Amino acid sequence: MMMMRSLKRLAVFALIAAFVAGCAGGGAKKGYEKKSGVGPGMNEAGEVIDSKQVESGYGEQVKGLGDWEGEITGKMAPDSKFKELKIGMSMRQCMDLAGAPTDQGGHMTGKAWIPWYFGSDRHRYELVYKGQGRLIFAGGSVGDYSSGHLIWIIHSANEGGYL
Repeated sequence: MMMMRSLKRLAVFALIAAFVAGCAGGGAKKGYEKKSGVGPGMNEAGEVIDSKQVESGYGEQVKGLGDWEGEITGKMAPDSKFKELKIGMSMRQCMDLAGAPTDQGGHMTGKAWIPWYFGSDRHRYELVYKGQGRLIFAGGSVGDYSSGHLIWIIHSANEGGYL
């Protein structure tokens, strides 16, 4: 009887250890994989037609300020407000350069629900600029209550201006 109880405790402990290891590894960064072909919401020329449908992986992977990594998707217009923006900039810096957005919004990511994840990207925030495109920010590491850092620039002359 005592041995069965010990085996049950050992099994429960093993399950808990596996769960904790899985949660801790859930925030690990996976390598960037460039996808081939025409991405959703894009045309053959690499232009973004519908920015609401765009998926990451079809743009150019870049390293920005403060070792932030991000992506730039679509073709920049000659008169783009996004010319001086760099991956890794804060939202305040981006708004100082690009001006006020037409629309904006945010959401939590799955990483926000991992109990032992203390990295960034616990939430995403998006700024939409009519006729220009979208700026996506990642933020929310423990103790970081800012709006995040720029991780994705989507250039789109067809941007309607709303989320």
